[in-house]
Amino acid sequence: MTTMLHTHLFSDMPESKQLNFQDPASPMMEQIIMLHDYTMFILMTILTFIMWMLMKTTTRMMYWRNMNENTKLEMMWTMLPAIMLTTIAYPSLKLLYATDESMEPELTIKSMGNQWYWSYEYSDYENKKMEFASYMMPTEELKMGDNRLLEVDNRLMIPMNTNMRMLITAADVLHSFTMPSLGMKADAMPGRLNQVNFLTSRPGMFYGQCSELCGTNHSFMPMVMESTNLKNYSYFIHTET
Repeated sequence: MTTMLHTHLFSDMPESKQLNFQDPASPMMEQIIMLHDYTMFILMTILTFIMWMLMKTTTRMMYWRNMNENTKLEMMWTMLPAIMLTTIAYPSLKLLYATDESMEPELTIKSMGNQWYWSYEYSDYENKKMEFASYMMPTEELKMGDNRLLEVDNRLMIPMNTNMRMLITAADVLHSFTMPSLGMKADAMPGRLNQVNFLTSRPGMFYGQCSELCGTNHSFMPMVMESTNLKNYSYFIHTET
């Protein structure tokens, strides 16, 4: 079992009645939020225009005698939606390929889903291999300020501003490794390794949960990732190996 560093870090959690995304902790999540805001702006503009047209047609008896068989009008209401869809599709496809872009990882961590906990393995260091299990903290063991059903006994420690590669698999049934603040979501499948590349741009504690129905205790296998500076990470590695 690992020993956690007791550092005072920003805990990335959504607030009560929060409708928007969690604060981004990676460049990829920042791009996802920007795409979402851009798409919502276009959708709200279209919705406002449609509502205005409905109000005009219901409050006034308007009739345009040249509306029937008007080629210019038909071309306009065919081309405008096509242009709008193109302006949404291009950044969407660009971001989709960027999320799957391969890069040279500086550190690789293997994550395995189990019923019902997560286990992690560091194997990049010569003659040193560190692996541990991460279980949800029982309610009676929580301290003041801890998050119920989200705290674990052993957090996953990673260095920030480092190209990371997460290899994700499962030991029994389907699971899903999800970290909203990092824009990360990948299925954990028995007999298969899925790869996710990411980079944390700030220190903090990031919470996630299994997003694939995996059994009776599906709701009780959270994951907690702690992003810290290289000095604290090096101390963690040397004390655990």
